[in-house]
Amino acid sequence: MPQATKYDAIVIGAGQAGPSLASRLTQTGKTVAFVERHLFGGTCVNTGCTPTKAMVASAYAAHVARRAAEYGVNLSGPITVDIKAVNARRDAIVAKSRTGVEGWLRNNQKITVLTGTASFESPTTVRVGDDLLEAPQIFLNVGGRATIPDFPGVHDVPFLDNTSLLALDILPKHLVIVGGSYIGIEFGQIYRRFGSEVTIIEKGPRLVYREDEDVSAAVLEILQGEGINVRLNAECITLAPHEHGVEVGVTCAEGEEPSTVGSHVLLAVGRTPNTQDLGLDKAGVLTDKHGYVLVDDQLRTNVEGIYALGDCNGKGAFTHTAYNDYEIVAANLLDNDPRRVSDRIPCYAMFMDPPLARIGLTEAEVRATGKPALIATRPMTRVNRALEKGESLGFMKVLVDADTKKILGASLFGVGCDEAIHCLLDTMYAGAPYTTVLRAVHIHPTVSELIPTLLGDLKPLE
Repeated sequence: MPQATKYDAIVIGAGQAGPSLASRLTQTGKTVAFVERHLFGGTCVNTGCTPTKAMVASAYAAHVARRAAEYGVNLSGPITVDIKAVNARRDAIVAKSRTGVEGWLRNNQKITVLTGTASFESPTTVRVGDDLLEAPQIFLNVGGRATIPDFPGVHDVPFLDNTSLLALDILPKHLVIVGGSYIGIEFGQIYRRFGSEVTIIEKGPRLVYREDEDVSAAVLEILQGEGINVRLNAECITLAPHEHGVEVGVTCAEGEEPSTVGSHVLLAVGRTPNTQDLGLDKAGVLTDKHGYVLVDDQLRTNVEGIYALGDCNGKGAFTHTAYNDYEIVAANLLDNDPRRVSDRIPCYAMFMDPPLARIGLTEAEVRATGKPALIATRPMTRVNRALEKGESLGFMKVLVDADTKKILGASLFGVGCDEAIHCLLDTMYAGAPYTTVLRAVHIHPTVSELIPTLLGDLKPLE
């Protein structure tokens, strides 16, 4: 058996947490072995945030160009999209980020970068090909991948996931998306604006079911307004080859249209952690039934010295939560600062157009507590900045504890809301009452300036 090369720490996975943690460890004098099996930068840089938001920008440009006459701008001829040019722009942005992360790691003399699949051989040793590595501290940042559902016929047809869709250099004639949540909705609007026919199929009774019903209804109205077909309550999803692509069965009930045929099918029904080949059993690391590594409030596994950060721990599925995982681990290990996962407030956005930004509790969750609360809503048609931009779809909603006056949560769904919501989020982190924002003077004309006005309309939640 070859002699193991010893390091102070091993970091596995170059997502949002791993590289920053490795760099921080070396600043304290530690030597680090860093392992990445494929692409540096993780999901966000390569197949998630960066490429999809670049495509959202291209789709937005096409959408505004088609509406140019509304702004008094005359364009001659039909607006078309060159998907290869869209992809080239996207890939250039991705490549810059990816090479930046890899270069950052490789140029650090205290970090030894290895490429390959890492697998535990004991709680302190990891094999990467012919290399055996040993360290008292091992950090997992291995991310996740698209879940492949066990639908009848799924392996009998060609299908796309969020990664393989990015490699498509043609516009689908008809893209059928199975899954009516964040990923499916973003891609659906992107490709509809590119010129594809799009159908979204959702098993549940509404889109983005984690959101309040009024949010789901507004999302549905916007998508249908752009010509996207939406099929809800699809309780009997099947896939089968068809001469024009793939036939997707949506119901087994009589009297309803039983299926739709698409040239391409995207499966967007969830994520699976990349823990299946880590050899976690040899290290004694426990996972749940879905493969997520079990961790405590400071991201420690059940095995001393082994930590799990990012998507693989099931504590968050976002770039910002992964990076916060790094901050928590670094604070506890290096700064004597006892930060915890439970300190953070839920926050995320769905980057359809307009974007949906969400923090804290939903209205349904607030109602479930049974505690007295206040609520205020305001349509984006009553936000001057939205009207001036010609983008007045959506609404804003905020919920407040009636006794403490602290903000419980908010759903801001409209142009600029992915940025505007942070004044509420920061107030929540400060533990300040909503009156802090209510009395603030915001810049005019902005979307944010209407948030104090929104808070001035609070009424009891009945």
